[in-house]
Amino acid sequence: MPRRTPRNARDRLRTPRGFHGFLKTASLCALVAGLLSPLSPAAAAGAAPQAPVPTAAVDHCGGRCSDILPPGQNGNATLAQILLNQAFGTQPEHAEDQLGPYANLASGYPSLTTEKINTFFNDASFGVPSGQVASTLRPAGRDDVTIVRDKKTGVPHITGTTRYGTEFGAGYAAAQDRLWLMDLFRHVGRGRLTPFAGGDPANQGLEQQFWRNAPYTEDDLTAQIEGAAAKAGDRGRQALADVDAYIDGVNAYIDASDKGRYFPGEYVLTGHKDAITNSGTIERFQRTDLVALASVIGALFGSGGGGEVDNALSLLAAQEKYGVTQGTEVWESFRQRNDPEAVLTQHDGSFPYLPRPDDPQGRALPDPGSVRAEPLVYDRKGSAATAGAARASDGAADAALSSARRGMSNALVVGGEHTASGHPVAVFGPQTGYFAPQLLLLQEIQGPGLSARGASFAGLSMYVELGRGQDYAWSATTSGQDIIDTYAVELCQDDHHYLHRGACVPMEKVEHTNSWKPTVADGTAAGSYTMRAWRTVYGPVEYRATVGGKKVAYTSLRSSFLHEADSIIGFQMLNDPDYLDGPESFRGAVQHINYTFNWFYADAEHTAYYNSGDNPVRADGVDAEFPVWARPAHEWRDWDPAANTARYTPPSAHPQSVDQPYYVSWNNKPAKDYTAASWGNGSVHRGNLLDDRVGALVAQGGVTRAALVKAMADAALADLRATDVLPDLLKVIGSAPVTDPAVATAVGRLRAWSEAGALRAETSSGSKKYAHADAIRTLDAWWPRLVEAEFTPGLGTGLYTAFTRNLPVDESPSAAHGPTGAHAGSAFQYGWWSYVDKDIRSVLGESVQGPLARSYCGGGDLSACRDTLVTTLKEAAARTPAQVYPGDDACAAGDQWCADSIVHRTLGGIKHRGIGWQNRPTYQQVVEFTSHR
Repeated sequence: MPRRTPRNARDRLRTPRGFHGFLKTASLCALVAGLLSPLSPAAAAGAAPQAPVPTAAVDHCGGRCSDILPPGQNGNATLAQILLNQAFGTQPEHAEDQLGPYANLASGYPSLTTEKINTFFNDASFGVPSGQVASTLRPAGRDDVTIVRDKKTGVPHITGTTRYGTEFGAGYAAAQDRLWLMDLFRHVGRGRLTPFAGGDPANQGLEQQFWRNAPYTEDDLTAQIEGAAAKAGDRGRQALADVDAYIDGVNAYIDASDKGRYFPGEYVLTGHKDAITNSGTIERFQRTDLVALASVIGALFGSGGGGEVDNALSLLAAQEKYGVTQGTEVWESFRQRNDPEAVLTQHDGSFPYLPRPDDPQGRALPDPGSVRAEPLVYDRKGSAATAGAARASDGAADAALSSARRGMSNALVVGGEHTASGHPVAVFGPQTGYFAPQLLLLQEIQGPGLSARGASFAGLSMYVELGRGQDYAWSATTSGQDIIDTYAVELCQDDHHYLHRGACVPMEKVEHTNSWKPTVADGTAAGSYTMRAWRTVYGPVEYRATVGGKKVAYTSLRSSFLHEADSIIGFQMLNDPDYLDGPESFRGAVQHINYTFNWFYADAEHTAYYNSGDNPVRADGVDAEFPVWARPAHEWRDWDPAANTARYTPPSAHPQSVDQPYYVSWNNKPAKDYTAASWGNGSVHRGNLLDDRVGALVAQGGVTRAALVKAMADAALADLRATDVLPDLLKVIGSAPVTDPAVATAVGRLRAWSEAGALRAETSSGSKKYAHADAIRTLDAWWPRLVEAEFTPGLGTGLYTAFTRNLPVDESPSAAHGPTGAHAGSAFQYGWWSYVDKDIRSVLGESVQGPLARSYCGGGDLSACRDTLVTTLKEAAARTPAQVYPGDDACAAGDQWCADSIVHRTLGGIKHRGIGWQNRPTYQQVVEFTSHR
């Protein structure tokens, strides 16, 4: 069996753990030199030429736009600030000032009023009132751009009189706030993190996992950005000019911070700069760095699909258990390609995408026991890592990527006919994980052809990527439709040649060796290893196997491979007030984004939704759920292997609408008949938590911004298992008298919690203790036990295990074993909620649309099912808090609130305090425009 590869982008981002302990090994000289250096980039910038505060751009929000992005705008810190943070917990200015308001909404939302919204959010109006100006800077002494930062948050408001100057200012401001992070991720995107930041196992895992998916050469990176610009005409040429101006701004800040010695302190800790002599260099940025950054972001959040080999293995296990016909039926019932009970974002219409073919063609299922993962890591002599080393490497890679999963954003949008003001209201934002510094940054950009405020990924902030314009706002959630396919390429001559359209051609070997030295921030010894990928025109090789006795390589081909920069045109359009003037031009903009996102729009009059992504048109009869033969008959239609372009589904085939009464999205199924790549889009999905609440508000009418925020915040504390599955579990247990006192007590606690709303909420603000703590502990212990006991007897251990590789059983906030890991915030996206729900309702004799192919709990017998639930509930109730919450580096054993808590994973030298759990976007907007151009 191969190592499990998650369907969606990898699971966790974690900083080199050595950053937490570097204080013990930092030299006294470095400490003294750091303390004598300027305390902040802002302080050094204060000496720059001052300029008048620019006039704010036209703003149709009327003071009703707000946003929040924890922990804070400032993501850079000097060596002195890092040392002080590690020693005393002090924070650089604006490094943590958005964390408190963000955290406090969890306890403050029940009494929220419109007047209190900006207690928990920032005013996101354009411009800075004169009394709130903290600093005014003309970067590099330029007279065509001004960067004004406000006192409350330190967000840069960039105003330029020329396009070049505006983008230069955007690059300069981004480097002021995120230079170290930008540098870190351009190395991650190239698979060269360890030479840059040290050989910590988490660093190795991080670079390996990303490079495995995008093993690009420098020529590939260059070709991508030039190709994206070339095919877009005038807009493409403008985008390339914007990129160059942005990079010039970044490099100007590098030069200034180096000369002024206020560059990020991590450069000293990783040996790139000397704190005493200031020797060493910070490498300047270039165009290809932005493509490397884009490949990381696209892999994390915008490329759904993959996993066809795991699908094949679970199908084979089902067929082995039940026979081909019945096994296939069982498999399909768990896959839930088009479940009729799934919550939808697009309410009306049908948008067929990748339906199950009646007569599948070209399937290339592996022979049993033949699948082997392709080695990625090689030793200095060029030999593949030993089995033990490979497992260690795989473990580090899996551990390196779990809190930035792509399935973690939400949107709530209500049309004006259902609001108190008559204008649409939206509460929406992306969930990009919790990091220090944050992957996103805030900014306002005003210049020729540019007018927007909002969030952008660090290093890609030449445009606002999620935010608001003069009279409209937009946001996105990950849709995850399948744009990745697995091909079985038949080998010929040897293991590194394959058949392509009748010819035996060589694979392309792409490799590089990473060597690292010990650094102050990393206690590991010096070392090196080689990463090697074999590329075919059908994508990089992921597995080796045999199919019908023939040796094959399984490759992974995604439509965005070699096209990481193409989406730049869509983002440019979203920032252009001369282009974007309503729902139709909004749709026109996001059609240019090739990543898999749900896009939402609101202005003073309209709302809109569009699902983006380059969805390749498959050959007739191809089932994209499984590997297919790499033969012309089964290739994407009109596919050009050299450019990796193909025919794509037309815009009209993508889920979309204008002025639907309301929209909700929490990475649920986009529309009827639109097959999502991920498993678990069934009767119970966390999208239901939003749909139930927003639907009720719309039915009542008079929706306000405060009411919509409250709906979001309430859903953010809800335990999906307890709201949507627990009531039926208790029905089964209640079908006969409960005589065991321990079980009766547990049932009473669970019922009381369920009836109170099933929230994981504190007893009072700041108590760090949950109301209904015993019930929560019991369900956390019970769920994995009851799922295994419910399904293993019917499925058998082998098939049960295979299905859990497709979809893990649990993702509660404290489930460190779940796909997002501990302290990640996002929860309840991946789990067996729908399987349990459908099975239990079937046992109860209730109506089930799209039922499982068989009954599992007690074999379908109510009494036997009850026995299973009672037995596992009694076992769970007996588990102590310390057993359920065993403790980790952040929490003592048994500390339930802490086990759930959100911990910002450090990507640099500054650490932040933990906050209480909320299942909520990282960056979030609350908008209601009062007028329109």
